[in-house]
Amino acid sequence: MNTFSIKGNLVDIAGHSVRKAEVTVTEGRISAIADIDGDVDGYLMPGFIDAHVHVESSMLIPSEFARLAVLHGTVATISDPHEIANVLGVEGVEYMIANGRQVPFHFFFGAPSCVPATTFETAGASIDAEQVGQLLERPEILYLSEMMNFPGVLHGDAEVLKKIAHAQRLGKPVDGHAPGLRGEQAERYIKAGMSTDHECFTAQEALDKLRHGMWVQIREGSAAKNFEALHPLLHDHWERMMLCSDDKHPDSLVLGHVNTVCARAVAAGIDVFKVLQAACLNPILHYKLPVGRLRVGDPADFIVVDDVQRFNVRRTYIRGQLVAEDGTTHIARVKATTPNNFNCTPKRPADFHVPATANDLLVIEPYDGQLITGKVPMPPTVAHGACVADPGRNLLKIAVVNRYADAPVAVGWITGMGLQRGAIASCVAHDSHNIVAVGTNDDDLCAAVHAVIEARGGISLADGALRMSLALPVAGIMSDADAYDVAREYGLMDHAAKELGCTMSAPYMTLSFMALLVIPHLKMSDRGLFDGDAFAFVGSERGA
Repeated sequence: MNTFSIKGNLVDIAGHSVRKAEVTVTEGRISAIADIDGDVDGYLMPGFIDAHVHVESSMLIPSEFARLAVLHGTVATISDPHEIANVLGVEGVEYMIANGRQVPFHFFFGAPSCVPATTFETAGASIDAEQVGQLLERPEILYLSEMMNFPGVLHGDAEVLKKIAHAQRLGKPVDGHAPGLRGEQAERYIKAGMSTDHECFTAQEALDKLRHGMWVQIREGSAAKNFEALHPLLHDHWERMMLCSDDKHPDSLVLGHVNTVCARAVAAGIDVFKVLQAACLNPILHYKLPVGRLRVGDPADFIVVDDVQRFNVRRTYIRGQLVAEDGTTHIARVKATTPNNFNCTPKRPADFHVPATANDLLVIEPYDGQLITGKVPMPPTVAHGACVADPGRNLLKIAVVNRYADAPVAVGWITGMGLQRGAIASCVAHDSHNIVAVGTNDDDLCAAVHAVIEARGGISLADGALRMSLALPVAGIMSDADAYDVAREYGLMDHAAKELGCTMSAPYMTLSFMALLVIPHLKMSDRGLFDGDAFAFVGSERGA
């Protein structure tokens, strides 16, 4: 019989207490907890859970994501696989499940509710209500993933309601997604069955949703950061709040995960037990997860930390297996296949040409640390009969290229990115993962896009003779390489983009959200400029 014991200060989150104890683990489960006397070192507590994350946004396959996450005490994720589903459909969801099963980590996947996310962009696949129902019938699919089509919910779209009904019939939660929705509309959306929201970016919005019975997830990811706005709500509403990253790039995952958000919350004066309730227990309660809570009979999913202020993780156990120790992962790499869906051919600089106009341009304005964007009218800069980028005015071109078939390039305008030269491109572009690029001139724009096409997926940079890229061969959005190598290469790309003048804290993550039509206010589709408030194209398709 495989048995071991470990002593420490046991953190009883539900009981709001700490006591000296010896925990005994037998065959992967906690068989005994005994109070003890004497000196002990370290704190024993349940592992952290990321309550909403798209693993694909780490650019790592699940097995590699797990190798990094366990370093920081994360034992489970509520993982929405809609990124790969938008590329490969149900096959993509099955890929994530199969790969995740190969490592000792709790991946809890949902059935993607919005594939494609909208009808205003070109995706690689679709998942209808019947397929959603079939996925939800599977025991490993625990919930209906974020219902981004909140207009469909509010207007009673039959297909949308069928998907919700499948989840409700099976008693599985429905995740919400309704940025900025308030008042009567928020109440109607919640009453239709939406149980969570990770999109709140003001405390007033979060309170509105909490009052209507919703669980609010505080998001602190690589690009979208809502911790500062929302963490004070934990004082009074910790019992209905969770912590999540939503999207986490590989370089930041090397540095920390949910543990770092907990440390910030405690440092900000939030009671440690309230913080840990949100980080460790509430996801288990809401999603009915088979994850241990450090009780006799539970799976032995727990961590050892230095203290309950900084949450520096010494050891992580999953099902009684030591998966990380003192900054070293014990999860072995596994072999992975590289399914993909990439069918466009190289473009020419002329494809990014915009004819001259005397009218103001409607320009996308991203905000660092947020997914919402502004709408800014700006006069064009005209040269040689064309509207051109003007870095001196912080006016750049943004282009979205259909990756699934050859089609005209959609070109628009963006301000606030700060590039002074060159271009960056990526086909990690939520949610359909076409190629999105921002640049200071058509030659570099074309070169950056070409590098992504040549790799059949990835992120890239072009600046005259300089070319850099990180290939992502799994669905064009993930690498099958070692997580540390991907994180290092991504860090080099991030640094190079900032060397070109980009002022965003996460240039490629910010870029990836410029094609996310379900977040207001102005975004770019492969079919043209899109108004997220009117939920319609601006002017005609394919052009701005």
